[in-house]
Amino acid sequence: MSLHSLAEDPKKRRPPQDEIHRAGCKRTQWDNVPVSRCSEECPKGYRRFMKTGIHHCCFDCIQCSDGEISNMTDRGSCVKCAEDQWTKDNIQCVPKPTEFLSYKDDLISIVVSVISALFFVKTSVILSMFIVYRDTPVIKASNQNLSILLLVSIMLSFLCVPLFIGHPVHVTCMLRHTSYGIICSVAVSSILAKTLMVYSAFKATKPGTSWTKIVGLKITNSVVFFCSCIQVLIGLIWLTTSPPFPENNNNVDKIIIQCNEGSLLAFSILLGYMGLLAAVTFIVAFLARNLPDSFNETKHITFSMLVFCNVWIGFIPAYLSVTGKNTVLVEIFAIISSSIGILGCIFFPKCYIILMRPDLNVKNVILKLAH
Repeated sequence: MSLHSLAEDPKKRRPPQDEIHRAGCKRTQWDNVPVSRCSEECPKGYRRFMKTGIHHCCFDCIQCSDGEISNMTDRGSCVKCAEDQWTKDNIQCVPKPTEFLSYKDDLISIVVSVISALFFVKTSVILSMFIVYRDTPVIKASNQNLSILLLVSIMLSFLCVPLFIGHPVHVTCMLRHTSYGIICSVAVSSILAKTLMVYSAFKATKPGTSWTKIVGLKITNSVVFFCSCIQVLIGLIWLTTSPPFPENNNNVDKIIIQCNEGSLLAFSILLGYMGLLAAVTFIVAFLARNLPDSFNETKHITFSMLVFCNVWIGFIPAYLSVTGKNTVLVEIFAIISSSIGILGCIFFPKCYIILMRPDLNVKNVILKLAH
């Protein structure tokens, strides 16, 4: 049969063997298409990678890189997904899930909120108790005004916890650290004023000392006002120059919605000032720890500042070693732990005397203990 007769019937025509050999791996119009003997068709999620030094139709199949897809077989290149998308098996671009500490998806958010609310109520009860028993010797010896200011500050610190939970927005990002920094500074400066008052009041019992003049000046209010104003000034400068703001941190498989501090220097100064106040208060309370029992509040203050300093010293490496919503959890645990430490060490012993040992809450007993 001649080639001319085969041309009249294309379905029956077959190319000669040497023509197939010359065509190599190239596709033809015949029903029995020659298949490459060196490469198979690349599946979805892969792309061709041409081999060098051999026939041009011989290639390897390489999986698409992270963030790229190939949704067709035998593709020569991969398509890059958008920044807010990630790849599913390198075949399809899907939206990245968002991550932030929320009440809906994180049980720990509900737990810390319940703990914060519980101790807020406990602090409110203690505050009410100090107002009701304000004329008793135990309350008078601890300076009622400073104690109430300290209790209010602790209550507000527990109320700061909800600012760290939920979808970050500009308002919550700006108020998170600045509000707690100011509230914490008021609390610690109140403790410092209580310590100075106790120490100076004991020294003033010795006639002819300069401590008599210091007690007369009523420096406690000045200490609280001056120390708190410095932290307020730091917060105002931070918010006016480089305020915190919400940002989306794109990772490979998720988008972390978080608050950017804006100025890391300002954030460090705010924490550093809190640490300085706590360190000064701890040193003064430690030096006054051996005063007579009627002025023995300095021992409780020493323990409270020891707890406070340990919590925030441990906060720094923990904060730097975690990412995403875990950083927010570290901050919340530090706030709750330090507030509970101050509340427990300073006020629980007084509540025990008021409620369980009223026989010790007598002026004659306290005067005997003073001697």
